[in-house]
Amino acid sequence: MFKILDKEKLALSIFRFEIEAPKIARKAKAGQFVILRLDEQGERIPLTICDFDEKKSSISLVLQEVGKTTQQLASLSCGDCIADVVGPLGKPSEIKNFGTVVCVAGGVGAAVILPVARVLKGVGNKIITILGARSEELLILEEELSLISDEFFIMTDDGSKGRCGVCTDILKELIEGGCDISRVVAIGPVIMMKFVCKTTEPHKIKTVVSLNSIMVDGTGMCGSCRVTVGGETKFCCVDGPEFDGHLVDFDELINRQRMYLEEESLSLELHDVKRVECRCKKHKKREGN
Repeated sequence: MFKILDKEKLALSIFRFEIEAPKIARKAKAGQFVILRLDEQGERIPLTICDFDEKKSSISLVLQEVGKTTQQLASLSCGDCIADVVGPLGKPSEIKNFGTVVCVAGGVGAAVILPVARVLKGVGNKIITILGARSEELLILEEELSLISDEFFIMTDDGSKGRCGVCTDILKELIEGGCDISRVVAIGPVIMMKFVCKTTEPHKIKTVVSLNSIMVDGTGMCGSCRVTVGGETKFCCVDGPEFDGHLVDFDELINRQRMYLEEESLSLELHDVKRVECRCKKHKKREGN
């Protein structure tokens, strides 16, 4: 069992959990992830390690309430336990002094890019961060990212904070303005990563993306996380999760991400029904007493 040490609400439906996991904390590196299961009947979901502290024997995970499992996890509190947390999984990020690195983070991708940007900064890179979200209420980790960035930009779809637009607007301006960009790291919604890669490819700027595909076992056995990279089949869990974005077949990835939408919707619907039934039973029990 893995105990929840701390829980923090970062934004609308987005939470950060600090979990006691000494063995994972000792070995985790930027870019890696874990797969967790709430209980014996629960599904297995991948979550990137946002932070790790060997002294506290803990790791931090950030999640957004989307489906049944993330809703269940978000309902837990400090002191509660998670049945299984397996990791660290995946290959760590490539960390070198590349020069100027532009980190493009969309939505909860900010939690994934934070440890990568921090370590890249630590080895001498100049970090330019572009943080994007649909609206101000969905922006997360602004302070943490701004503190490690030499330049910091915020973009929101509705203009509620920072500039109105998408992350690639700033990226285009930097490229066209003559910024000597050595590498771009883009993490966020698949469609955002796709267009970041389309923006950098004509200029031959190395672009790395982190793919959070559908996963089950996390060890390359089930094949559910397969993605086509450079015409070859790769598994995100063991070959990634980071890949050369210019080689990723994003259209195929988008289609694969939609494979279980009907089942996910049904699972969430049944979960909501059970929650309502549970509340009704508790209410009736109180009235009976």
